[in-house]
Amino acid sequence: AHLHARDLPPSSRSALMLSLAVTCACLGATPVDKLAIPRVGGPMPPRPSWLHVPAPGGSNTRFEDLRESIHGLDLHTVCEEAQCPNIGECWNGGTGTIMVLGDTCTRGCKFCAVNTESTPPPPDEDEPMNVAKAVAQWGVDYVVVTSVDRDDLPDGGAGHFARTVQMMKALKPELLVECLVSDFRGDLAAVESLANSGLDVYAHNVETVERLQPYVRDRRANYEQSMRVLQHAKETAPDLYTKSSVMLGLGESVDEVKQTMRDMRAAGVDILTLGQYLRPTEHHLSVVEYVPPEQFEAYNEYAMSIGFEYIAAGPLVRSSYRAGEFFLESKLKARKAAST
Repeated sequence: AHLHARDLPPSSRSALMLSLAVTCACLGATPVDKLAIPRVGGPMPPRPSWLHVPAPGGSNTRFEDLRESIHGLDLHTVCEEAQCPNIGECWNGGTGTIMVLGDTCTRGCKFCAVNTESTPPPPDEDEPMNVAKAVAQWGVDYVVVTSVDRDDLPDGGAGHFARTVQMMKALKPELLVECLVSDFRGDLAAVESLANSGLDVYAHNVETVERLQPYVRDRRANYEQSMRVLQHAKETAPDLYTKSSVMLGLGESVDEVKQTMRDMRAAGVDILTLGQYLRPTEHHLSVVEYVPPEQFEAYNEYAMSIGFEYIAAGPLVRSSYRAGEFFLESKLKARKAAST
């Protein structure tokens, strides 16, 4: 019998890849499969003509209503602050993404332009209630709550998220809530507290394929830890939808992306988003390649074939892309299946 690397658990695959890389280096051989590695300051491919950002809205759209209402509320949306290319589609569809726990991250991932510091200001204890009140007035049907990493907090901020969810649900029970969170340093008790808070979707991004983790993410994050967190959220609350996202164009191979999808399904992940990595500044990782739309379509087909309930795959897709639509459609699908 022959054992393939894909049959090994993530930790064993990582060790095998490292061993092969060291062996190649010692023998003066070409790195395994000649796979690319992203680098800060590396060469950038020309931007393709098909990669363009659409205009966000226009008059007489829900986008305009939400934009006007948010300016009167003390809400910080990732949609506006990150200049997300999909703000028009999401806001017109009734989905918004807000940030809690401040704007300073304790980690320094090489793809992200967020401010970093080892000791950010302490959380605002009144924020969960204030956010709940504001979101209840905002007019969205589906809200994504996210944050920076907060390794300085004992639970990584999980309790703050849980209180925010509970207060939003108390003020607006019909509101659908997704939390896009860190790995909480692998603290499974923190994962449980959030999974049991009443949220509808537990999201945590793996970000990239296993081989590229040390080049892309902060050293405190890793592939196996992220998979374990996603799996534990599903095991804690089996009816909870789980979700993750991967950036493409950092040097990953098609086989590596497919392996990541299989690992996610093994961890019980229901929803996946795939998007093109875009360098925020010249001080961050360079783009290795611009993945063409037809490759995203192929990934979409493969993901559905192995059991994902929903996938959004495209150059401009981001973690929260049309999140409410996917969730609502999946709920309708489940309801229909239950009635037959």
